[in-house]
Amino acid sequence: MRVLLHLLIIVSFISVSSGQMNPGAKQIAMANSDVALSDDVFSLFNNPAGLAQLNWRELGLYYSPAPFGLNELANGYIAYNEPLGFGSAGIGAMTYGFELYRETKLLLSFSTLYLNKFFAGVSFNYHIVSIQGYGNKAVFYLSGGCLGYLTDDLRIGFSIQNINHGSFTPEDDQIPILMNAGLSYNIYYNLSLNFALEKDIRYNASVKSGINYDLIDNLSLRIGFANEPAEFSCGIGIHFSYFNFDYSVFTHPELGLTHQAGIIISFEKEGNRTRNIKEFLDIK
Repeated sequence: MRVLLHLLIIVSFISVSSGQMNPGAKQIAMANSDVALSDDVFSLFNNPAGLAQLNWRELGLYYSPAPFGLNELANGYIAYNEPLGFGSAGIGAMTYGFELYRETKLLLSFSTLYLNKFFAGVSFNYHIVSIQGYGNKAVFYLSGGCLGYLTDDLRIGFSIQNINHGSFTPEDDQIPILMNAGLSYNIYYNLSLNFALEKDIRYNASVKSGINYDLIDNLSLRIGFANEPAEFSCGIGIHFSYFNFDYSVFTHPELGLTHQAGIIISFEKEGNRTRNIKEFLDIK
């Protein structure tokens, strides 16, 4: 009975909040509305096209040991970006669950750019599920995305997860098929608005929105809203030299409130990254 209860908790959580499976405290603070922003290494999991914007190496670590006070929901991510000149290559891994039920995913991504304003990327996912007493099952599936600068300050983005409808068994939709489309607009140099429409083919579409405000050079404030289900999130980012520390608070309509944190190590200092990405994209 205890095993069944734990599995029901996990299944219920994934069903009503698949967006929570996306990593990055920055992304969560903006309600995962960043499909058209995708400007750090965790883009590997959301919109791999965004990696081609980064002409520097970047390593991201994110771990949540007990979301909403439940050890059964523990999840952790690691991601790395390597610039290649014509684009980027990324690798990453994810773990989710506990000793009775665990999911593990390995990713390999490639992204490229065209005319320094349009980006496309694809991720190869190898996903393993392990249930104690029932063994393991693995599946391969593809994810992809694109991103474009319509102007210096306006970006659009699109991504899709599980393009080939991969599944652990002949039953469909065990791995969500998620489509995201959105835009990101810089109102000022230090203030961006982000909007996204996320559609899981099994459920109603979810409208997501988020704001990122760079209060000072070393501190960013973030807030996000979403519906289907109703969500509220907020957080901060602290930037120091090569390090970015991100923290967020996230609410769930059934489970309540929880905290998230992560770190990104960029092998280019914060001030230089802003300058270099503009030079890299030939934005004046």
